[in-house]
Amino acid sequence: MMEKGRYGTIDELAATEKINSSCVSRVLRLTLLAPDIVEAILDGQVPPALGLPQLLEPLPLRWVEQRLVLYGGGKT
Repeated sequence: MMEKGRYGTIDELAATEKINSSCVSRVLRLTLLAPDIVEAILDGQVPPALGLPQLLEPLPLRWVEQRLVLYGGGKT
């Protein structure tokens, strides 16, 4: 929706969908996850302690650093 220019801001998207803009912001950050992390999530191959609350916390943009934060350095 945003990539097609339908909404100019997160606030517009949130208002249309009738949800809080901070929630939209947190969920949109998930699009910045490293592809292998997304694949591991979809395959159910993530540590049990790694859940949505951890993924919604601010994460580094660099994928290597994301892996360090989420996997504790065990998977790079």
